[in-house]
Amino acid sequence: MTRSTIAAFAIGLLFGLGLCVSGMILPSKVKGFLDVAGAWDPSLAFVMGGAIGVGLIAFRFARGRSRALLGDEMRLPTNNRIDAPLVIGATIFGAGWGLAGVCPGPAIVDLAFLEPQVAVFVLAMLAGMAIEKGARGFIGGAR
Repeated sequence: MTRSTIAAFAIGLLFGLGLCVSGMILPSKVKGFLDVAGAWDPSLAFVMGGAIGVGLIAFRFARGRSRALLGDEMRLPTNNRIDAPLVIGATIFGAGWGLAGVCPGPAIVDLAFLEPQVAVFVLAMLAGMAIEKGARGFIGGAR
């Protein structure tokens, strides 16, 4: 097993534990946060604020490096345009997150609990990803 694989596993495990501890894997918690006109639960705002803070520090650290800590080439996003595909994708993602109360990361963590509805969600998510990839290739908009 390579150092990269061990690091990826450890980071994935830490991410999954963070999702469990924060309650992000609970659709009711997420829906409570998104229900600003009803019984609003603001506790996930602290999770998001913490994630943004960690992300800002990590990106600031990464921008000053040409290589990652394990020696791989540093590859950071370079596209900063707000265009129609971004807005449409964000809208679809947000609507799906609001309706289901689950987004991709927590859904992957939820697979460990072997609930059939989670498997259906993940299969639908994978189908949506395949459809998007096919549509992007069909209209020639590959990034």
